[in-house]
Amino acid sequence: MNILIIGGGFAGCASAEILSKLKGTKITLIEKADFLGAGVRTNYHGGHPYTYGPRHFLTDKPETYEYLKKKIKLRNVDYHQFKAYVKEDNRFYNLPINQKDIDSMPEHKKINKEIKGCKNVERSKNLEEYWKRSIGSTLFKRMIEEYNKKMWQVKNCKELDTFNWSAKGYTIKKGPRAGFGNWISMYPIKENGYNDYFDNIKKIKNVKVFLKTSFNKIDLKKKICTVKRKKINYDILINTISPDELFNKKYGELEFIGRDFYKIILPIKEAFPKDVFFLYYPDNQKFTRLVEYKKFTRHKSSSTLIGMELPSNNGRFYPIPIKKCQKKAKKYFNKFPEWHYSIGRAGTYRYEVDIDDCIWQALRIKDQLTKKKWLGPIVGEQFKIK
Repeated sequence: MNILIIGGGFAGCASAEILSKLKGTKITLIEKADFLGAGVRTNYHGGHPYTYGPRHFLTDKPETYEYLKKKIKLRNVDYHQFKAYVKEDNRFYNLPINQKDIDSMPEHKKINKEIKGCKNVERSKNLEEYWKRSIGSTLFKRMIEEYNKKMWQVKNCKELDTFNWSAKGYTIKKGPRAGFGNWISMYPIKENGYNDYFDNIKKIKNVKVFLKTSFNKIDLKKKICTVKRKKINYDILINTISPDELFNKKYGELEFIGRDFYKIILPIKEAFPKDVFFLYYPDNQKFTRLVEYKKFTRHKSSSTLIGMELPSNNGRFYPIPIKKCQKKAKKYFNKFPEWHYSIGRAGTYRYEVDIDDCIWQALRIKDQLTKKKWLGPIVGEQFKIK
């Protein structure tokens, strides 16, 4: 069984590693960059390790954690906290939104009254309606609105109409300030993060990795991919790049939000308070968040590296959660023949796909190949575009 994997990010590498265990498989992985791991790969700036966005492993799927911990050594970071700076109040509040913080806000009586009066969340048609019906207008404007407008480069949050929100509404967090309750939250022990996992893919006997390589042409019906003027015949295709690229953008280019990433070294040992890893800015500043990397990496240095992230048109990082964009993506998925998959954040064209989902999708593909039962190009009902 010949498997072709397009893209060497986490989804592509996880697929190669997991599927290489199947008897009789020969895997070819092509990646246009000169390294594996994409934005999850650890780089260095001024001696400080960092990734493009903090890539801690966060999951509510124990199966994916059990898999990853056998590949690289991980340590617990479930104590880490998120803070959001609200300019209007000139102070930081916790994320997720915490009841104690609400009670300390200048307009706490108005906010609590609005929260008690919230209803009809299940009827929400867009992000603005969802949040207003969950937490009220005041808290929405203070903590949610501007952040999402700049994150998604939209004029208002009504344009964001495809998020998978809970029909019960948002639950105000009470008690511990740590970010994600009972979820498993881990980070690699080694300073180089997940790099060993990526680099080991090249050492697997039945996996051939071609870096600095893009496909010239692909015929999905005949299962032939032309790479550097050589034809590769395959039985199974696992695509992890934007699906429009497989069809020469026949139905138009799929839209993504890009990101500009600025690295700032400060001549101090630590910049953020203890256990605070992220600072979010839900006002009209151009940047969305700051990250102090040594909180994750535990890099020992007398200085500290801060990452500043600004949404932009540079790159294809975040699939846009708007119906018209997803309908276009669905046109491409409907053209995928049998035994062709499209996974990962770009491949699935879903923003919410993270590291654990990439592993989970690869494990499910292994199940389907073992049972010889293809269930469609998108792996996971939760990720299918309705």
